Amino acid sequence: MPTIGFDTDKYLAEQTSSIIERSQRLGNKLYLEFGGKIAYDFHAARVLRGYDPNVKIHLLQGLKDRAEILVCIYAGDIARKKVRADFGIPYDVDALKLIDDLREWGLLVRAVVITRFEEQPAARVFKAHLERRGVKVYTHRATRGYPTDVDLIVSDEGYGANEFIHTERPIVVVSGPGPGSGKLGTCLSQLYHEHRRGIEAGYAKFETFPIWNLPLKHPVNVAYEAATVELRDFNLIDPFHLAAYGEQTVNYNRDVEVFPVLLRILNRITGGDAVYQSPTEMGVNRAGFAIVNDNVVREAAKQEVIRRFFRYACEYAVGLVEREAAQRAELLMEELGMCAEDRRVVGPARAAAAEAEAKGKGNEGVFVGAAIELADGAISTGKNSPLLHAASAVVLNAIKRLSGIPDEIHLLAPTVMESIADLKKNILKMPSVSLDLEETLIALGMSATASPAAKAAMGRLKDLAGCEFHTTHIPTPGDEAGLRRLGVNVTSEPTFASRSLFIS
Repeated sequence: MPTIGFDTDKYLAEQTSSIIERSQRLGNKLYLEFGGKIAYDFHAARVLRGYDPNVKIHLLQGLKDRAEILVCIYAGDIARKKVRADFGIPYDVDALKLIDDLREWGLLVRAVVITRFEEQPAARVFKAHLERRGVKVYTHRATRGYPTDVDLIVSDEGYGANEFIHTERPIVVVSGPGPGSGKLGTCLSQLYHEHRRGIEAGYAKFETFPIWNLPLKHPVNVAYEAATVELRDFNLIDPFHLAAYGEQTVNYNRDVEVFPVLLRILNRITGGDAVYQSPTEMGVNRAGFAIVNDNVVREAAKQEVIRRFFRYACEYAVGLVEREAAQRAELLMEELGMCAEDRRVVGPARAAAAEAEAKGKGNEGVFVGAAIELADGAISTGKNSPLLHAASAVVLNAIKRLSGIPDEIHLLAPTVMESIADLKKNILKMPSVSLDLEETLIALGMSATASPAAKAAMGRLKDLAGCEFHTTHIPTPGDEAGLRRLGVNVTSEPTFASRSLFIS
């Protein structure tokens, strides 16, 4: 069992207390902007070893009699089908999943807010879909005058043009599937309407990263920068907090840049003096107080920076980000004194690919290697062949190792392999019969009906969750889907596994 660096129980207790205290201090109503992922925060779990990826859900369950939730999504993200990388699903689908998850956990989702809505056809379809399933949907257009004309912003033509969302509980959590969802604008719009109705509502922000009471260049904070290079985010010392309190705290550029405008808007809405003197003071994050082993989280964060380097290199290769993002990720890795080979599975995966090439055993002239690090530190490798993708080979080798099954025993029944090969080649007319990981997992399930060895090995698949995995080529869709279902932490070289431009 890996040593933990973060105490989730301590964090949960401190964070709950902090939110309740802020709610009580600000009066009748608190609009709490939830930054980052509200559920399945795998980045935090990788960096803060011991962090429960659903700790925010547990937090909300403890506050469920006091809290309700608004889910925001930017209409432009719906229109361009922006994808959440860790699930491989578009933001609109992720919003639907989030609503289902929150309801399953017994939490009240009051409504969905489509922000910066301009009658985009995809956004209109999304709205209709939700409404026909009984979900209340509000649309907010871009706020007139934002960000400079405060008089217009805080008026009936600005925030007043948005329909007021009726809420009932003292804490309103405002969340979204990703950055730029319009959470802040929704909070401020609600504050405007609440104060017009004589309700002394307040605002606070809950965001895990960067961690304000860690050093600026602490690897945990550098890992946050590496995770957001496409947004051009960077960390800095909060100048407002330093000036007001003489204390160095860490924040990030967007929050610091918007703070003077946000302060003016809040003061204009409330008609009073500033509640906050700095963006750091505006937050309620207590994550830094739950780090119990700094060395563990430092090392975990460094590994996350390497993962982000590989991810952005691949995203540049497929055209999802500009070169600047990939270069920035590489610079952050080098800033921590790290290189790609400091990820333990990289060298073995490259060695497996070289071995396949030396033996001439690849598929369609491409030689791919893959490696996985198991929980006990052992590394299994695999390479592609005319029968199996490298991802398939390494997973089969890993579960053999975990089950104590000798290498010479085959887990996939020859009759199953032959049947699938015949289907792919002669019926579906596919150019290759080599099984990707998703196909391999299905074949393993079929083989397990007749083979005790296959059945035993299949039972060890769950032990691969959280393991580190690397492949020398970008996974095909079938490999990617299988790896995601297994829950491994995947990286790959920015090299394509096929010469074909179209991969089914």
